[in-house]
Amino acid sequence: MSGLLDKERIIAGPGFNRWLVPPAALAIHLCIGMAYGFSVFWLPLSKALGIKEAIKCGPDVGFWGQLFTTSCDWQISTLGWMYTLFFVLLGSSAATWGGWLERAGPRKAGVVSAVCWCGGMLISAIGIKTHQFWLMILGSGVIGGIGLGLGYISPVSTLIKWFPDRRGMATGMAIMGFGGGAMIGSPLAADLMKYFATPTDVGVMQTFVVMALIYFVFMMAGAFGYRVPETGWKPAGWTPPPAQTSNAMITQKHVHVKKVWGIPQFWLIWMVLCMNVSAGIGVIGMASPMLQEVFGGTLIGVQAKFSELDALVKSTDAAQVDVAKKQMAAIAAVAAGFTALLSLFNIGGRFFWASLSDKMGRKMTYVVFFVLGGLMYFSVPGSAAAGSIVLFVGAFCVILSMYGGGFATVPAYLADIFGTQMVGAIHGRLLTAWATAGVLGPVVVNYMREYQLGLGLPREQVYNQTMYILVGMLVVGLICNLLVKPLDNKWFMTDAELAEEKKLAHERAAAAEVGTSSGGADTIPTWVVAFAWLAVGLPLAWGVYRTLQSVAKFFA
Repeated sequence: MSGLLDKERIIAGPGFNRWLVPPAALAIHLCIGMAYGFSVFWLPLSKALGIKEAIKCGPDVGFWGQLFTTSCDWQISTLGWMYTLFFVLLGSSAATWGGWLERAGPRKAGVVSAVCWCGGMLISAIGIKTHQFWLMILGSGVIGGIGLGLGYISPVSTLIKWFPDRRGMATGMAIMGFGGGAMIGSPLAADLMKYFATPTDVGVMQTFVVMALIYFVFMMAGAFGYRVPETGWKPAGWTPPPAQTSNAMITQKHVHVKKVWGIPQFWLIWMVLCMNVSAGIGVIGMASPMLQEVFGGTLIGVQAKFSELDALVKSTDAAQVDVAKKQMAAIAAVAAGFTALLSLFNIGGRFFWASLSDKMGRKMTYVVFFVLGGLMYFSVPGSAAAGSIVLFVGAFCVILSMYGGGFATVPAYLADIFGTQMVGAIHGRLLTAWATAGVLGPVVVNYMREYQLGLGLPREQVYNQTMYILVGMLVVGLICNLLVKPLDNKWFMTDAELAEEKKLAHERAAAAEVGTSSGGADTIPTWVVAFAWLAVGLPLAWGVYRTLQSVAKFFA
């Protein structure tokens, strides 16, 4: 088995079609991207024992008590810690094992990712069955989080080497898959839970098992679909620009990952990603309640504020309560459509902006993110005060497209500045910025909301100050991006160091004897490439269709 996973076994021979690599990457990213959609499990898990109504824990049962209790249901706030763990472990595991990945190769990393992510879900299923939350934390949170990190960075370096002419587009395709994972997984999970639910079971445990098995098949297929090019390979008909005439921001040399912690440009790009993600990720988590609280009844043609309808729900008039509940449910449905619309822009932005960065340059693309994003955030309080739903929603659609675009563009940015030899490992270390933003962004948005409510501000105004704080974050990101300059020569590997690293990475020069492990050419029939794209394209199309069904509720 180890021989099948060795990097030497996946060096592509002549005739290999590079367009087989993106669907392999998508197969893995579409599965691990379900991390974004785990909130679909929170409500049923919060009633895992009570089924219809949650069995509430006593005041003496805090977070630590809920890890081991079998007598009461978990709180949604407790379950939400798994979401935080996902992105903390994603960043830390990618940073820790990124260097190993470069030498072991994407196939071995993909297999380990599949075992961790899917195995973690199976451990979580045991935790649900025995009502032991610590097993869910260990399974999906820790082990699954490690699988997330390895799976996320597994294709980055490989895609950049296969597509030197379209770095942004290549990484945009894969990372688009991570954003689309929840678009497929969330409705699938909802359908499975509905199918498995009984009067005595909410159906989550069985759903975890089925999804783990499905994901394992797809992720293993993706891992075994990976191939790496020989050193010096380039696309037919493409000639790299001479070093003296190429873009000064795109280096022809390479930096070793062990040096990046001490390079100022690394920390500048770290801040660029952190500020862009912090601003966007906080909004994602509050998109639905934000729209409801800002526009209230006007979302369904009723001239009433959210707080007024909420008060009617709690009134003593049964007729008013019934009407208000129906109106609140209709408003929530519209808000769910808004959230689905944002997810489409998040996913589409990953491919659009990353591909555009191949033309504009990575630095200029981030300038657009920060300047345009800042203007969008600044406009939100005004559009809310004017009651313009179109401008409000439009601003957030643009913001979320650039949030996704920031993720997809940064691997190519790193390859431009630090070279391609160890870009996957460097990208892994940069993802600690994501882990930081995953805590910083929601904290700013959520706590500012609570603070504003504590001051007695109306619900429709509690987000105004938050928008201005997010503008400030983008200004910080803009300044850091403008300060990014080409590296000094002292940071790059010497020819001897580069040769040694290539040896450790089991690379083979294009001038050497070529072929696969069987010794022949590596020609892939066109139908195999078409089938690979169909295998990932059909689930993605189904996810888009289900998402559009939710979006229709917003426009209705």
